[in-house]
Order: sequence, then structure tokens, then C-alpha cells
Amino acid sequence: MSTNLRPRFNPWPYTIIIYFVLFISLTIAGVTWISRQKNDLVRGDYYDDEIRYQEQMDRIDRTVPFKSLTSVDYDAGGRVIVISIPSGHAGAQSSGRIRLYCPSDEKMDQDVKLAVGNDGSQRIDAKNLREGLWKVRVYWTVEGRDYFFAKSVVVGPVKS
Repeated sequence: MSTNLRPRFNPWPYTIIIYFVLFISLTIAGVTWISRQKNDLVRGDYYDDEIRYQEQMDRIDRTVPFKSLTSVDYDAGGRVIVISIPSGHAGAQSSGRIRLYCPSDEKMDQDVKLAVGNDGSQRIDAKNLREGLWKVRVYWTVEGRDYFFAKSVVVGPVKS
């Protein structure tokens, strides 16, 4: 009776070694990939952007006392946007612009020169504007002081 005393093949030591080699390789690859990613938390022009933001906040703060005298409304009957600023701000000493912003299509955005009458109001023809939401932003300057007012309006269908 001959007994074969050859040891049987055991895969576990090779499996454990392969597992650790793969684990270490993937860990090194992951750390390398992560370390090469851009992880800036701020913009390159962070300080300039912060100054612009602060200037915008100052415009809004200066407009607060005139909030009841400032308005943006849509007149569906005449299909016009009516903008009103304080009548004391109207006249030759004031300048500004109106930004008509269409959130659904940036190609529709428009800039209109602010040209208010003595009563402080201006009418903008909305017949050529697409129906839907429009954000109207009014920027104006009086005696070197900047002001800002914004309101959303919904331009409706043309009435027959």
C-alpha cells in the first residue's frame, strides 16, 4: 500500500497576498488621483468678486428707504412693463439701465437705457418679449450714488 504524501494545494495564502497587493495598489492610485484634483474653494478673483458683491449690497441698502416709491409692474392690457423710481431721482442728474433677464433663454436678455420722465416712470414695450417669467433689474445713479431694484414679472399672452 503506497500512500501518496504529497501536500494538497492550498489557495488561501496566494489569495491573501493578491488581496493585499490589490488593496495597496488601489489605495495608492486613489490617493494619487485625489491629490491631483483641483480643490480650490474660492474663485481666482475672489477679492474683486467680494467688492462687487459688497457694492451690490450697498446699492440695495440705499434703495430700502425708497422701496415704497419704486416699482416694476406688468400692464397686460397695454402689454408694457412700467418701471417707477422716486420722482426726486428723475431728471437730468440721474442715469441708469434696465436689465430684462429671461431665466429660460439667455439669448432673450435685453438691456434698456433708463429714461424716466419727470414723474419717475418709464414704460417698456413688452410685445416683443417671450411669454413667461422675466426678472427686471433696475440700476440707476443719482448724484454719484448707485441704487438697485429688482422684481419678477410674468409676461402674458397677447390679448385679442
